[in-house]
Amino acid sequence: MNIRGIISSALLMSVSLFTQAADTGQTSSHSLTLSEANKLITLPLHCVETPYPYKTGVILGSADDLKEPSVIHPIFYGCFDWHSAAHGYWSMVTLLRQFPNLEQADEVKAILKRNLTAEKVAREVDFFSKDINDSFERTYGWAWLLKLSDELHSWQDPMAKDLAANLQPLADLIVDRYINFLPRLVYPVRVGEHTNTAFGLSFAYDYAVNQQHTELQQLIAKRAKDYFLEDKNCPIGWEPSGYDFLSPCLEEIGLMQRVLPKQQFLTWLDDFMPQLSDPEFSLAVGEVGDRTDGKLVHLDGLNFSRAWNLYALANQYPRYGHLRKIADKHMAHSYPNLIGDSYEGGHWLGSFAIQALNQTPR
Repeated sequence: MNIRGIISSALLMSVSLFTQAADTGQTSSHSLTLSEANKLITLPLHCVETPYPYKTGVILGSADDLKEPSVIHPIFYGCFDWHSAAHGYWSMVTLLRQFPNLEQADEVKAILKRNLTAEKVAREVDFFSKDINDSFERTYGWAWLLKLSDELHSWQDPMAKDLAANLQPLADLIVDRYINFLPRLVYPVRVGEHTNTAFGLSFAYDYAVNQQHTELQQLIAKRAKDYFLEDKNCPIGWEPSGYDFLSPCLEEIGLMQRVLPKQQFLTWLDDFMPQLSDPEFSLAVGEVGDRTDGKLVHLDGLNFSRAWNLYALANQYPRYGHLRKIADKHMAHSYPNLIGDSYEGGHWLGSFAIQALNQTPR
């Protein structure tokens, strides 16, 4: 499927809504629609069964480990790497769950049924179960796998029930990975890429809450407080680094917003980033120098992940409502690049945009 050159009037209208909101200082009432979902679904459809190019991230224990990615990872062998394939599947499930009348619904269902089988999940579990792969995709890919599982469990559809059951052994293994790893992680990882601890715990915490996994929920809450409760004056002026697709400051806020009671969180936030309460607070968007460079295009992802954290904060706490216009500016900057972009961005950015769109005010 060739996705270049198919920017539709619906997508352009969405961009203009964000741009108008950002220019006027008004907040956008825009959210994900069927029209946009029909365009965004082309991104995961284009990559989840595209085997090459692919970055394995595999540690070789012997020559026997030199196998085709689709043999090692019979589900998550597309979209350039394992974690991007995981959030590609999440994108498909999310869009189909929210919009059952997607134009390509039948194609999406066929891919899900073809790949999220008990047999293929068992082969993914076998890979993770080897000692040499104990740290594989820690914790970014782990977080997206649990987010995919959570989405399947939330989908009230007989097919989804079967798919969730098929995927559960891998989700259970990932939960065990978190429970084993977090007590050993003495210091959090504060970078703006995959290993960011706050991001890796946020989606896992959502899974634990929604699936009533009390042990995981309590462990994440404890470690989040251990890592971040005493933090003050986050240096957001140092952001972004050149390859960031996550904001270390805002991801930490997103996690603590989840795990702290409201008043304790607001007190913590006043110490952590006091400037956020200023109605005149501003934050420049991340600029991409070359969208054909897989690392440099990360900055589009940064704009989306910043947006979803800012929207979430503004939605829950009216005193931070002014942050929506900053989120709108970030969306307006990167949203036009989604459809027709190079594979370097197209194989993963759609999921970040969907996550951000689903945080916009309804």
